[in-house]
Amino acid sequence: MQKTLRITEIYHSIQGESTWVGLPCIFVRLARCNLRCTWCDTTYSFHGGPATSIDEILTQCREYDCSLVEITGGEPLAQPECIDLAEFLIEEGYTVLIETSGSLPIAPLPGSVIKIMDLKCPGSGECAKNDYSNIEILSDRDEVKFVIADRGDYDWARDQTDKYKLIDRCKAVLFAPAFGLIEPKAIADWITEDSLEVRLQLQMHKYVWLPDQKGV
Repeated sequence: MQKTLRITEIYHSIQGESTWVGLPCIFVRLARCNLRCTWCDTTYSFHGGPATSIDEILTQCREYDCSLVEITGGEPLAQPECIDLAEFLIEEGYTVLIETSGSLPIAPLPGSVIKIMDLKCPGSGECAKNDYSNIEILSDRDEVKFVIADRGDYDWARDQTDKYKLIDRCKAVLFAPAFGLIEPKAIADWITEDSLEVRLQLQMHKYVWLPDQKGV
């Protein structure tokens, strides 16, 4: 029997985050998450989702004239079959991104998958779940994201960036305001005051469409 995954949604839109922002992208949003971040904007992905075969997922992806795919969630690695899906997408010639927390092992992912990995700041309520051994797996193709809700989160993210030499290790370090909880200007000011070589990341899709709109 072919492996299946619980799928929340598959859609074609514009990438709203990471250094890939602005590009057309197919999103495969898997259901399930092992974390409960205080500011989560995709709680609808925690439960349910039809069991969908990898063949069916690939068929839906082929409907779009697009070579960039992001596997996201929820937490995509909460479903072990996510690894198989990534492998099949790569075999089909897609550039594959995965948006994942730092709480589950990323080592099983194929090497050519571009990992966009969160490190959870204290304001998320899930900081204790970070698996720092994942940092050793990151390459200069990968990115690390911090979602920042207040000055304490910013200071923590700055310190982790320095401690783990993330700017040298990764393609980009992303400081993202928790939408609606902090003004982006505050983080921009702190970054410039500290002369950090990190990237301020806004969730572009929340400015192009309604902030709570699904499928974008």
